[in-house]
Amino acid sequence: MKARNMGTVVWLTGLSGAGKSTVAASLERYLTGLDLRAYVLDGDKLRAGLCSDLGFSDSDRQENMRRAGEAARMLVDAGVIVIAALISPFSSDRAGVRQRFGAGEFHEVYCACPLAVCERRDVKGLYRAARAGRIPLFTGITSPYEVPTDADLVLHTAVETVEESTIRLNAFLRARGALPMAIDDAALAA
Repeated sequence: MKARNMGTVVWLTGLSGAGKSTVAASLERYLTGLDLRAYVLDGDKLRAGLCSDLGFSDSDRQENMRRAGEAARMLVDAGVIVIAALISPFSSDRAGVRQRFGAGEFHEVYCACPLAVCERRDVKGLYRAARAGRIPLFTGITSPYEVPTDADLVLHTAVETVEESTIRLNAFLRARGALPMAIDDAALAA
């Protein structure tokens, strides 16, 4: 029998290549291994499906965030731990999504990683293409990223391992009462 859990959303924000999707997948694997209902809303997957009709203008980015926030809202209402991994470049859009959730349901986590490190990690070649002018409006290069000034948690993904970031995130969620049971951090490293 699956454990019943309260829904919550962990909103991972940061530049492309900052480690959002990697940390999200790690946390999801861990939580589902404990029979908790968890699901990753990944920005790339949303852009390939639900948001495939959107470009990268400011208004399209706002609509992308609105749709992602609504999808997260529905999953949280169903009792799912949602791990949203989206660049979400504008602070006003992140604040707008936060407003859709009740107290203790939304946790903004900034994956802090210097641009130079993100560019080194760029397996898709997106930063190179943006610097060469082949991708207009690329966040961090030709389109702004507004660093969170009030994130609930900051993960330093340039210096922390995925396991360290996942352990810190897990401890944060437990401290916030967002997880329904005590979870052993040592099991994360196993």
